[in-house]
Amino acid sequence: MVNSIGQDTEYTPAPNKHDGFVHVRGANENNLQDVEVRIPRDAIVAFTGVSGSGKSSLAFGTIFAEAQRRFLESVAPYARRLIAQGHTPKVEFISGLPPAVALQQRRGTASSRSTVGTLTTLSNSVRMLFSRAGDYPQGVPRLDSDSFSPNTAVGACPQCHGLGIAHTVTEDSLVPDPSLSIREGAIAAWPGAWQGKNLRDITSHLGHDVDIPFRELPKKVRDWLLFTEEQPVVEVTPERDRVAKPYKGRFWSARRYVLHTVADSKSETMRTKALRFMRSGPCPACSGTGFRPEALAVGFAGLDIAEFNATALDALATVLRPVAENRPAPGGEPAHEVAATIAADLLERIEVLTGLGLGYLSLDRGTPTLSPGEMQRLRIATQLRSGLFGVIYVLDEPSAGLHPADARPLLEVLEALKAGGNSVFVVEHNMDVVGRADWIIDVGPGAGAGGGKVLYSGPVAGLAKVPESVTRRFLEPADAAAPRTPREAEHWLELDGISLHNLADLDASFPLGVLSAVTGVSGSGKSSLVSQALAYGVLDNMRGDGSNGSNGSPDSFESVDGEPDTASDRATVREVRGAGRIDRIVAMDQKPIGRTPRSNLATYTGLFDAVRRAFADTSLARQRGYGAGRFSFNVAGGRCETCLGEGYLEVELLFLPGSYGPCPECHGSRYNPETLEVTYEGRNIAEILALSVDEAAEFLAGIPAAARSLETLRDVGLGYLSLGQPAPELSGGEAQRIKLATELQRARRGHTLYLLDEPTTGLHPADVQLLLGQLHRLVDESNTVIVVEHHMDVVAAADWVIDLGPEGGDAGGKIVATGTPAQLAAHPKSRTAPYLAKRLGIAGSNRR
Repeated sequence: MVNSIGQDTEYTPAPNKHDGFVHVRGANENNLQDVEVRIPRDAIVAFTGVSGSGKSSLAFGTIFAEAQRRFLESVAPYARRLIAQGHTPKVEFISGLPPAVALQQRRGTASSRSTVGTLTTLSNSVRMLFSRAGDYPQGVPRLDSDSFSPNTAVGACPQCHGLGIAHTVTEDSLVPDPSLSIREGAIAAWPGAWQGKNLRDITSHLGHDVDIPFRELPKKVRDWLLFTEEQPVVEVTPERDRVAKPYKGRFWSARRYVLHTVADSKSETMRTKALRFMRSGPCPACSGTGFRPEALAVGFAGLDIAEFNATALDALATVLRPVAENRPAPGGEPAHEVAATIAADLLERIEVLTGLGLGYLSLDRGTPTLSPGEMQRLRIATQLRSGLFGVIYVLDEPSAGLHPADARPLLEVLEALKAGGNSVFVVEHNMDVVGRADWIIDVGPGAGAGGGKVLYSGPVAGLAKVPESVTRRFLEPADAAAPRTPREAEHWLELDGISLHNLADLDASFPLGVLSAVTGVSGSGKSSLVSQALAYGVLDNMRGDGSNGSNGSPDSFESVDGEPDTASDRATVREVRGAGRIDRIVAMDQKPIGRTPRSNLATYTGLFDAVRRAFADTSLARQRGYGAGRFSFNVAGGRCETCLGEGYLEVELLFLPGSYGPCPECHGSRYNPETLEVTYEGRNIAEILALSVDEAAEFLAGIPAAARSLETLRDVGLGYLSLGQPAPELSGGEAQRIKLATELQRARRGHTLYLLDEPTTGLHPADVQLLLGQLHRLVDESNTVIVVEHHMDVVAAADWVIDLGPEGGDAGGKIVATGTPAQLAAHPKSRTAPYLAKRLGIAGSNRR
């Protein structure tokens, strides 16, 4: 390695030497190649390098993993069983290592009970505020804090159990066509086949007419058939069946059958079918708040608990400030000492969030709706308030999902963590953030096997003297983007009256046949506009039914991520014009490509099918009668039956934490010995899965279908990933680019609308150029590409830009400016304009 002035250095740190540095020697985690490096403490250190170079393996896989391992060794073995265990890193020696806290890019679990308030623990203080200092109705006893939580038994609305959403059935949902008779299947919610005939026969024996249109039955009869809880048993003589004998049959109302199926059926198909007859909406008992009436009766500063939680953090700070300072609230008496104490604590913590540009969020905002960048900033804010001293914070791209205008508050928070006596290690691709670091560690020079070396460790300026570094040229002042003539659209897609979240009766126009970028500060409404309003507004128009809330998904919509879970996630669009020129929609976001290690890059893209067929076509496989299925680790036959194709086993210990280890039978290969005896060009199937995309592209060149998939994966900058990389280990940006590569390898059809949400997440600036080439390739093939993006290289390369704002949350949701990149860069009111002007090299940019 080289020091800060580019000279070769050798050192052997003493185990007990405390010189202000973390010393790492012999790190071989993943692709790291016997790395030796020293890293300063009490500083902001940026880890850089192309995607897959090994920077995360050094920062997270080695340094943080070792710090965590050492901490857990100090915990009692029995208690250790309750803590998620990390792995033991492959490293010879680390000294000077303090405790570490990792903040990684991971999406929250898809739970409607997880919110901004619960994630930041602000909800605990809010509940205490209402319990101890709320305005109670006359004569009402004080409630404990749990009564102000929809996640507790004493606080949750008994009808919706605190979710705020009631799943109900109606006559219209159970009987979609009342002109049919019961015999003709009017009660569509009843099961089909014999069970449905059984219920019709029972209904007839109960004395109800099953041959007249359902609508002509008396309302009392209709309601009983659909909603009764009674289950009379009658003796049924099968009609039109001379063979079957009489039997005792039990009646089920349509509602009872649907609710029973949804709650108890083991068949996912039956549950999905039953859900089609249910309607979801705000719970009528609590008006969608999730709280009991007694909690909603208590107020604070004129707001009940639901209104308080739904208020943006910026506005909450205004409500709390006079109480915290013990000034009279508007129209009220001076605040009680308890109220002032709790309000002051809340205000201090909220101001950290607003300082990070998250003032547009509310406490009841569900974490599944947050971007990875928002999630990580919330965690950073929580740590900033924790008051820890002398720890290492290891952050994974804290600038991900951030508009350039929001980067400055982030840097101030990182400086605050450092000023609090901590070390901040940042894995980062944003060169503005990297440029503000105290120290830089550049890993490379390439990805995968071509990386894993520390090219430089020292002050940021010194990287310019390291010719092998790919990062160094992006740290220098960027050359102006090469001027290009934007494509001009002949046709437009127009949406009128868009309403969702902070989009209120918005009209928007998108050019067809070009590359468009939708920009704006965090929370301005970009994803709501593109991923929801545009995607599903066009989809419903293509259906021809104008139904902005239906749950079907026709063949023309090929989103790999499915549709929103609830109707509340759907935008309403008054009118869509121009969708007739679109044959197909492909929407891609950063959701995982699979939830278990059995799903991986090779299986998702389909290239593994071609590889397995090639193995089945070898002489030994034909001789033994092995088909392609033999070479799958997911089915019996070729897989190792000891680990069932997992490759590892979990060892459960009674008084010690469980641990994972390679399967003793297959040693992690996932296959049985007979399957591994079959080779293709000298490698068995497990060795193929261990290859990187770059290595496999050369080795599998003789299998056209696999070669085509591998080439597209390389084209989007994923050559460093291994074919068997488990889906849960992929970042959101990697998952989205795998989806893009899968689409690129398909036969070209044209007239497709591609929607991408921040595809540059996790990409080194060098890899962004590769991605841009693929996006332009799609447009050149008569398609339309619309990206939600903060990266100015992508925005500068677009043909059309739509800028939302002017701020986030309620202060956003409006289209501030539209035009070509050059036109938007000159707009006086756009927050994006000064950064785009700088990238385009336009003099006199309106920097604010």
